[in-house]
Amino acid sequence: MQEILTAVTYPIVWLICSFVLKIENGLAKLLISLTAAILVYVLIGIMYYQRENKRDKNND
Repeated sequence: MQEILTAVTYPIVWLICSFVLKIENGLAKLLISLTAAILVYVLIGIMYYQRENKRDKNND
């Protein structure tokens, strides 16, 4: 699921940059989109780790 959300984030942010923010520079759109996708990946990983950590503490 983490990879799917990351893959979906990239084109959505690209479209937001193109049509909503009117950014025409391809490199800027690329960097913003990749940063957003990586951020989503990291945040989901952190949430997953915390959830597993809580589960382990409850089992002890």
